[in-house]
Amino acid sequence: MANINKTVKLGVFTLAIMNVTAVVSLRGLPAEAVYGLSSAFYYLFAAIVFLIPTSLVAAELAAMFQDKQGGVFRWVGEAYGKKWGFLAIWVQWIESTIWYPTVLTFGAVSIAFIGMNDAHDMVLASNKMYTLAVVLIIYWLATFISLKGLSWVGKVAKVGGIVGTILPAALLIILGIVYLSMGGHSNMDFSGNFFPDFSKFDNLVLASSIFLFYAGMEMGGIHVKDVENPSKNYPKAVFIGALITVVIFVLGTFALGVIIPEKDINLTQSLLVGFDNYFKFIHASWLSPIIAIALAFGVLAGVLTWVAGPSKGIFTVGKAGYLPPFFQKTNKIGVQKNILLVQGCAVTLLSLLFVVMPSVQSFYQILSQLTVILYLVMYLLMFSGAIALRYRMKKANRPFRIGKHGNGLMWFIGGLGFCGSLLAFILSFIPPSQIAVGSNAVWFTVLIIGAIIVIAAPFVIYASKKPSWVSKDTEFEPFHWETNNNTAVTDTTAETPKAE
Repeated sequence: MANINKTVKLGVFTLAIMNVTAVVSLRGLPAEAVYGLSSAFYYLFAAIVFLIPTSLVAAELAAMFQDKQGGVFRWVGEAYGKKWGFLAIWVQWIESTIWYPTVLTFGAVSIAFIGMNDAHDMVLASNKMYTLAVVLIIYWLATFISLKGLSWVGKVAKVGGIVGTILPAALLIILGIVYLSMGGHSNMDFSGNFFPDFSKFDNLVLASSIFLFYAGMEMGGIHVKDVENPSKNYPKAVFIGALITVVIFVLGTFALGVIIPEKDINLTQSLLVGFDNYFKFIHASWLSPIIAIALAFGVLAGVLTWVAGPSKGIFTVGKAGYLPPFFQKTNKIGVQKNILLVQGCAVTLLSLLFVVMPSVQSFYQILSQLTVILYLVMYLLMFSGAIALRYRMKKANRPFRIGKHGNGLMWFIGGLGFCGSLLAFILSFIPPSQIAVGSNAVWFTVLIIGAIIVIAAPFVIYASKKPSWVSKDTEFEPFHWETNNNTAVTDTTAETPKAE
């Protein structure tokens, strides 16, 4: 992330837009469009119990440890000890690895719709081998580029974010408004219930995936010190950003529901089909290939940015002695080559799940759910850790603090985020009724065994770590409880922090 001159302060609206750009993605809109009017309830509910708490809690933690390495590893490790900190950054890295096939599946569909023959495009987009080939080719290309250096990726990401996300979102919403104002038939029943039917428990699983729509807002916490009067202006930026994000998601989802009947909504194709239907209505079908290219570019730019991102965090922690030397190897320009290659192999294996899943759509959904489950483990640790640090580090400097006095507001905000994350975590294991996922046995097996393996792995690695794993050039600072107890940085016996 580029350094910002200390004399330059971010405005409230600027930071709000930065948060929107970091979080908003259009690929998940079809998943919520099947809920019709009640989708707005889910968006608002997730924003209140997850998006806003994530932003505020991450801001306090980022400000507390702004001069120390580790990110979520530092935050959780200060609260619960090294093993749990390692688990937090591990699942953050692994979930991003699992995320790549899902987002690239959407990219493959976008590329398929670049053609001018609708029937042919839809057949191609549904073809497993085509999707598998595109996912692997683009991912390994992105990995190869990352190994060559990422000095130019920032510019690509900015252009991709605007061209591939912000502008298409605005266009989709405008097209929906134009369509209705010109007398177009709405496939969404706006007279339906705003509140969902909670008696249908299995219908909530797709709604739980909405939490991942909002995931990543914790990254904005790093900018808390770059805002003038952060205790006042940062919360303003959070609420403005949250409002804009919710508006984009709600109106974008409605726009898809208006143009596509609920029974025809497809998780991977409907966004492109929706645009195509709108363009036909305004007699501008020639725009379909252009929007497909724009969406594909947005996806590819995002993946290129993220390929080396989370892996850099696990690499930094690994050099402090938490990963074997093999994973600490870099190329000539200092890029973490072995971690990127291992990450690429994992993406390849996950992509091969196409073979056992009944459709591209079911593959997309099950990987999306596994991503949600793993990411929520990190959030559960982050929210509870923030509360614990109010007691373990009572005297620590908090440039940004939730609540001026006492811990009541932190308990409320952190507790809200924790309970919301726990609810979504539980719901994520339930097969969705709207999508054919094949055998429920396969669904539960992939999710449960996958989650167990991923969560157990860091504990096995931690138990196996050796003093020789610590890199000579690591600059990882000790935890506060190590310093207080005069414990050396490399002392592996100090696993549990002690309250001050």
